Amino acid sequence: MHIRIFGLTEDSIVDGPGLRLAIFTQGCTRACKGCHNPDSSAPDGGTVMDTDQILAMLRANPLQAGITLSGGEPLLQAEACRVLAEGAHALGKGVWLYTGYTWEELLEARDPAHLALLEACDVLVDGPFLLQQRTLELPFRGSPNQRLIDVQASLSSGSIALFELPSWS
Repeated sequence: MHIRIFGLTEDSIVDGPGLRLAIFTQGCTRACKGCHNPDSSAPDGGTVMDTDQILAMLRANPLQAGITLSGGEPLLQAEACRVLAEGAHALGKGVWLYTGYTWEELLEARDPAHLALLEACDVLVDGPFLLQQRTLELPFRGSPNQRLIDVQASLSSGSIALFELPSWS
């Protein structure tokens, strides 16, 4: 399956725990002020890749803990992102998803492709980046409105379960 990407980082340590393959999708309509990837907004920009090619990169590096789907807005290419997420899980790797949408918006919209992608993820970092609340103090997110949500626990319980980062001290 094809996916349009803005870029890849094969050794990210800022897009989730451990060494990660960060996949920055192309296309976003949110236009958050202070976006860290403003060139990823145009839906026809970036590069087209095959999901099998990206999964081969993940397979080739046993040190990677998983993938992170970021953007742009990954939900604009939900089906291709779901394929990547399921492929990562088949390799025993974790999956983090960053989106400008909130958990509540995603569930309320009931978009089957979005819900299928959520079901294939471990952690959701939800909500838009808010420049006026920008902080470097929070791990794996840029503003305090963004939450680290344990997707599987939240889907099972029917209410938001926040992801707890391990204590490294």
